[in-house]
Amino acid sequence: MTDFLAAEDRALLERHGLGTFDALWAKQLDAVDEPNTARGGWSSVFRLDLEGQGFYLKRQSNYLTRTFHAPFGEPSFAREFRNITRYQKMGIPALQAAFFGERKVDGEVRAILLTRALDGWDDLDSLLQRWSELSEAQHSAILHACGQLARHLHGVRQVHGCFYPKHIFLRATGDGYQAQLIDLEKTRPLLFGQRDRIKDLEPLVRRAPEWDEGQLRELLASYVDQSKDSSLVDNWVSRLTARRSHKETR
Repeated sequence: MTDFLAAEDRALLERHGLGTFDALWAKQLDAVDEPNTARGGWSSVFRLDLEGQGFYLKRQSNYLTRTFHAPFGEPSFAREFRNITRYQKMGIPALQAAFFGERKVDGEVRAILLTRALDGWDDLDSLLQRWSELSEAQHSAILHACGQLARHLHGVRQVHGCFYPKHIFLRATGDGYQAQLIDLEKTRPLLFGQRDRIKDLEPLVRRAPEWDEGQLRELLASYVDQSKDSSLVDNWVSRLTARRSHKETR
């Protein structure tokens, strides 16, 4: 497979001798957290800063997952890179890849995924932690941005699969917030209509206890493009609440 190197990042990476798989694999950096070793190999994330541009360099060895494309296993980054590419083609706001490549070295399967850091953005999880400090206007703008992001995602028939606050990033603009997604590994096509949509949205609602019912209705009003007191929003609140109760009592 040919390595991917984004045209926008090529000159910067090559100036620092980091335009190839081998150079990125060998680059000495401190990991941002403990390596994941759950699949018989390892996967680790590093921060890389070059001339004021931040990146996250992700490397993995023998960290494989079975997919439709590779029933006998492939690096999980390969799946995530395909999804990043698909989101870009579909116009879904999401993280951007700067480099992707994979190698087999003496039986070891290695993979690299380099993505641009979302500096200047806040994940929804951190915004929820200071929810009480934000104004009502900020609350409304954030809820609207999240509802619109979910509407766009499901409108092009994609399910994120991990639609959690920590995977939704927001940035304040002059008249509201922009929102985009990270962690696309579990994305798949939306196949089962409202059932898939409810299943995708419910984890977000369950992990945002700071939202009261009025705010949930505001989120859903943006999602379904109806008024907060519409019968369609009533239906979505009822179904999401039922699934949330079921998940919490399991």
